[in-house]
Amino acid sequence: MKTRFTPRNRSSAGHALLMVMCITTVVMIMLAATMNRTIGTTTMNARNNQYVAGLYAAEASTEKVYGMIRSDFLSGNLTAVTNHLGQYRGAIPLNSENAYWNKYQFSDGQGNLNSNYVSCTMSAFQLATNWGSVPSQYSGLSGWTNNYRIVSNAKQISNTIYNITNACQVEVGLDLIPIFQFAIFYNSLLEFTWCAPLTVNGRTHANASLYTGSTCQLTFNGLVTTTGTISSPAWDGHTTSQYTDAALYNANYSTNSQSLTLPIGTTNVGAIINMPPAGEDPNSSLGQQRYYNKADLILLVSNSTVTLTLRSSPGDPQATNITAYYYPTNLSATNYVQITTNFPFLNVTNTFTDQRESDLVKVTDIDMGILSKWLVTNRVATTKFPISGGVYPLNNAPNILYAADNRSYTSGQLTAVRLKDGTTIPTNMVNIAGVNDPSGFTVATPNPLYIQGNYNCPDSTALNTTNTTKVYPASLVSDALTILSPNWVDSQSKTALGGTASSDTVNAAILTGIVPSTGSGASSFSGGVMNLPRLLEDWGNGTSQTLTLNTSIVNLFASTRATNQFQNPGVYYYAPIRQFSFNQNFLNYAQQPPGTPMLGYVLRSKWTVPPPNTVTYVGN
Repeated sequence: MKTRFTPRNRSSAGHALLMVMCITTVVMIMLAATMNRTIGTTTMNARNNQYVAGLYAAEASTEKVYGMIRSDFLSGNLTAVTNHLGQYRGAIPLNSENAYWNKYQFSDGQGNLNSNYVSCTMSAFQLATNWGSVPSQYSGLSGWTNNYRIVSNAKQISNTIYNITNACQVEVGLDLIPIFQFAIFYNSLLEFTWCAPLTVNGRTHANASLYTGSTCQLTFNGLVTTTGTISSPAWDGHTTSQYTDAALYNANYSTNSQSLTLPIGTTNVGAIINMPPAGEDPNSSLGQQRYYNKADLILLVSNSTVTLTLRSSPGDPQATNITAYYYPTNLSATNYVQITTNFPFLNVTNTFTDQRESDLVKVTDIDMGILSKWLVTNRVATTKFPISGGVYPLNNAPNILYAADNRSYTSGQLTAVRLKDGTTIPTNMVNIAGVNDPSGFTVATPNPLYIQGNYNCPDSTALNTTNTTKVYPASLVSDALTILSPNWVDSQSKTALGGTASSDTVNAAILTGIVPSTGSGASSFSGGVMNLPRLLEDWGNGTSQTLTLNTSIVNLFASTRATNQFQNPGVYYYAPIRQFSFNQNFLNYAQQPPGTPMLGYVLRSKWTVPPPNTVTYVGN
């Protein structure tokens, strides 16, 4: 038997070993790469998480400041913001608020620890000329614009190996909007229920809901905004099935909008027409908004005296007082001679009946035509308010009259102020940048106010029209406002409808109170915006006499003196043909009535992530 031996191939065995070693090497390299990538990803994730958390911390600091600025501005205007800049700069998130903040170090981007950067970004010149368009939701309106920049840097200083500083920057717009830029502004429920045909040619806003529903067309040609909703519920005793004409919103509408309020530090907005209590600082948030403090002429009527104060400011050390005594034991002219001598434009002996209030009205009558002449011819008046060539110095024109009838009265009586012969009002021409412009005239009173006859109608050819090219800036501010036609006669007021009215034109912004609705029935209705100007006569039941208002209609508060509920036509009045129109002049700041209240509006105009340690970043 032969045995055959096959020799082993040593070369193949070596190749296998080499292949195994190569594969092992590749696997080790891949494992090392995977581990390195995992470690890198973990590191990147940890760094990114810290970056995001740090950015949120910086944002939290800016939001804390934003909240403080917003609160101060809306309750105390720009003065409060300026006075509290130091507080804002120190308002970083604190460990006492949450232990989480203990691991962060905050700075202002300028090297100052435990601080934010907060500053106005506008120059002194810009602040003096910063009238411009209001952005965002209220575009189309203009106001006094201001901008503050808030910058906060945040750096995590514990439980970290990363040196990351985050920054957040917020631009905050603080705007003051003249309220008479709105065609209609209500601080409460705004009701158009069962209105006559009405076209609103300006902006409309309500700090509440808005109700519509009628058989007549209601058209809004300006944007409508409300903080509540817009609906057409059963109201004023009417059912929804009776509403046949839907409102038209030709410029759109927006619900759940930001509230617009006066920055006065109180919800008692009616305080702006009241006399200030003793000791109140006229420079306080509320003090600055009181018409009493804004007034150049203060007329106070008591049971035995009439005092007129002429002044250039609330603290005027050289204010001039003129006092007249009278004796109301009877209506003999000799008992009122001091009034007729010192104040030829004034009468305190007239009375009439207000059928809505069922009260005898003891009225302070002011003849606007005579007052206009008195202001430019009376020696005391011209000494206090020098006038040259028919032009006053810019900041020393007698353009706001505050009149208060403080006489005592009993049940069934009411004290009030009435303006008569108001076709021509004090124009108060002033020089602005070399151009003479009328600054106009505002009358404010805490009493009910009555306007008898045409008001602010210097162009007789424009009566009963919406032509306001020649009218002067004017506003009427009161507890309640009643319009009496040129045909009004006091002696006829004892009858239910107080006589037959004639067509009337009033060219003035109106800021006044209402008696709010208390339910959905006809007997608990406010009368709606179309009845905010009260009426007492037979105006023809919508078929003959026309009431023309070129105006801005503003309601901020409930009436506290004239408080009887509205009643539908036929009891104390029949309605006129209503020709209500927004006075487009009010969109021009130079033609705003004297003393116009300003609404506060706060807007985050920009949010950016700037480079750390800078406060001048402009961004995109």
